[in-house]
Amino acid sequence: MIRAVLFDYGGVILSSPFEAFARFEKERGLPDGFLRQVNATNHHDNAWARLERSELALAGFATEFARESAELGHEVDGAEVLALLAGEVRPAMVEALRRCHERLKTALLTNNFIAVSGQESFADPDSPHAAVLQHLDVIVESSQVGLRKPDPRFYELACERLQIEPSQAVFLDDLGVNLKPAREMGMTTIKVTDPADAITRLESVVGFPLR
Repeated sequence: MIRAVLFDYGGVILSSPFEAFARFEKERGLPDGFLRQVNATNHHDNAWARLERSELALAGFATEFARESAELGHEVDGAEVLALLAGEVRPAMVEALRRCHERLKTALLTNNFIAVSGQESFADPDSPHAAVLQHLDVIVESSQVGLRKPDPRFYELACERLQIEPSQAVFLDDLGVNLKPAREMGMTTIKVTDPADAITRLESVVGFPLR
């Protein structure tokens, strides 16, 4: 029986940053998929991973990302990459979240970093994400807990906070690498490529309408 629905943020509730990455690459004459290649290289301990675990400050990330990208053939300032991350809220997905929250436990599982604005976390009272936060029981942020997806401990922590077993959860993420360990733990997983299709699949899992 499903008791909880776990949502990623960027690429699920927000539009995917990969669209902005593609535009940036085209504008700068970079190979298609180059930024994702940098992020995927040594993905447990590279600059991106260390930033999301709060092991690097923003300035340090910018420098390290430039070094790592240069090693792959094209130096890119990490600060410019961070500026590409602001996505747009997907109203249909927020409505699906709202309806899930009426009947089930809900959680946000996000790899993130402390914002340039100085906002410390999604849980801050003045968070611009208030429309989403009101529909969540638990928020697990990599920058706050020192762990990040796809580390299995990240999912274990979410389950502990929700007081559920992994088999009682369904998890939505736009990256297969993040879904694999969740699935191996026993969670039902949904890869979000097309939001409408993902909502349809989620409806079939939870057994009630989400739009």
